[in-house]
Amino acid sequence: MPESSAMPASGLQPGDEVGQKFHCDNCQANVTDSVRISCNECPEFDLCTTCFSRGIELGSHKNNHAYRVVTRHRFPIFTEDWSADEELLLIDGLRQFGMGNWKDAAEHVGTRTKEECEQHYMEVYVGSDTWPLPDMNRTFENSFARVMDDKRSKHATPNKLKILSSQPSNHEIVGYMPGRLEFETEYENEAEQVVKDMVIHDDDSIEELELKQIVLRIYNNRLDRRIYRKRFIFDRGLLEYRKNQSIEKKRPKDERDLLNKIKVFARMQTREDFDEFATGLLNEHTLRQRIAQLQEWRRNGITTIADGSQYEVEKSQRPSRRATTLRDSVHLLERLHKIVSTRAARDSGMDESPLLGSQKQASRKPANLSDIESADGAELLLDSEKQVCSQLRIFPRPYLMAKEALLAEHARTGSLKRKQVQDLVKLDPSKACELYDFFVKSGWIKTHGQPVVSYMLPTAPPPATSMLPIVPSSSAGSLNGGSHNATTNGMRFGDSSTQAPLLGASSSSMYPGSSMPPDTAIRTEY
Repeated sequence: MPESSAMPASGLQPGDEVGQKFHCDNCQANVTDSVRISCNECPEFDLCTTCFSRGIELGSHKNNHAYRVVTRHRFPIFTEDWSADEELLLIDGLRQFGMGNWKDAAEHVGTRTKEECEQHYMEVYVGSDTWPLPDMNRTFENSFARVMDDKRSKHATPNKLKILSSQPSNHEIVGYMPGRLEFETEYENEAEQVVKDMVIHDDDSIEELELKQIVLRIYNNRLDRRIYRKRFIFDRGLLEYRKNQSIEKKRPKDERDLLNKIKVFARMQTREDFDEFATGLLNEHTLRQRIAQLQEWRRNGITTIADGSQYEVEKSQRPSRRATTLRDSVHLLERLHKIVSTRAARDSGMDESPLLGSQKQASRKPANLSDIESADGAELLLDSEKQVCSQLRIFPRPYLMAKEALLAEHARTGSLKRKQVQDLVKLDPSKACELYDFFVKSGWIKTHGQPVVSYMLPTAPPPATSMLPIVPSSSAGSLNGGSHNATTNGMRFGDSSTQAPLLGASSSSMYPGSSMPPDTAIRTEY
């Protein structure tokens, strides 16, 4: 390319758009902050130095066209930390967006905040001794200014333009159209229906004009209420749905509940007043919680902060420990159930033997009797029943429930088979069989050829003449062998109406330790 065709130049040209980003028309590299070659004959045609050195030709551009070299003005003019390009961008931004619009001016500069732009303009331009012009006689050391400028450019982060768009995050959630500052469904959305067809004619009467004016005033009042609610939404930042939601999620539940209760006061206060009001209530809530915590520490005998911190740590770990203990207990019960089921399956072919003195009793390791006696409901059991609970590893309350179910079924049907026990009390087979044998040995349920003492539900107090003592089991054979109509004092044994007071097997056999009603009676069956 001929040297004479070159037209060296530097800085922004009059035709360049201030703040615009430049890219190489060939490789699309960003040349905004670097040296670029601009063609004088082709409008808006720029090349990077690499493509220019290769003699690239695109379209109507030829490599023999006149060009100019455009560089950035990185030297200071009025202050050491502001370059000439930033000064030009600041003045141009204020000219475009208006004096005092520091936010848009800072976005136009691209490397400064609105506070920095305002402070720089007030100090350099407004506070200048040569006002309205800045001090033009200041000099700087180029090396120092270049170092400061490079340091600032390295750490500076350009302001991101906040572009509102009707995307799903805004448009679909709240129905807001940011380009029009309107909602799809406005407050009192039907307000325009009243005035949309209204026409004021020249020949309208005075009454018609007054009526139309009243309608218009009502419509204006509706618009004022609509604008008030819009301003409330904009000022409180309620459109920033995700931001507000993330802030609320970070708060504890009690704070969220408190804020939800006081939201009704927001419409009667400014944003600053409401924030101060909410902060005060949250501080009060925190103080009350702290006072309650200190009182709890004092009730537990804690007098130092270190002990209190340790107490809170152990208190927070308590639910997890309880869950771990419960889980371990469930696992232990499952293992015991498997062991008992396996033993029951192994012994299923063997003859059943009585519970007390049996081989199964010797093979099972009994529970500690002191644990049974200290359990809930142990005071309602006989000594023999406590031994059974210890042998079968059953707590008193479940045992009493099983006992009540078995005796109630026996009283209803008059007999009880071994295979019915497991269905009634939901125990494993071995425990159910041993419990059945214990009840048979105690004489509470019936077997073939054996008298049984069973319970009757109390109805009405029987006559005193009908109350007879229980016949001992040793005499059962003579009764069975003799006449069924043998009587004693005019009464027959075996009669379903024959009742006797609860003697040998007292009321404690079913409800041990509790006071039975005086009308509770038993009957003998053969």
